[in-house]
Amino acid sequence: MELTAQQLRGFDGLDASKPIYVAIRGAIYDVSTGKGFYGPGSPYAVFAGREASRALAKMSKSEDDVCGDLDGLSDKELGVLADWENKFQAKYPVVGRLAS
Repeated sequence: MELTAQQLRGFDGLDASKPIYVAIRGAIYDVSTGKGFYGPGSPYAVFAGREASRALAKMSKSEDDVCGDLDGLSDKELGVLADWENKFQAKYPVVGRLAS
């Protein structure tokens, strides 16, 4: 499955009949089993239905960082992102790709 960023926004947990998706480096993960983390009102809800690579790399929940732009990230931040990516791969299924 391929989704645009706009389509991905529809999987933010606000519609309980739909799964919750988070994208990292263009891979879309179904994080529905982590609803307590990514569902509405949860600590990481800002990532739900979004491409969260930059924010995860920077350990940020700022709206400005919730995007896929990796330009200007340090090696340390890219390492943090790789750690997050490994955690997601181990815990959540990949259900598609973000359209470029």
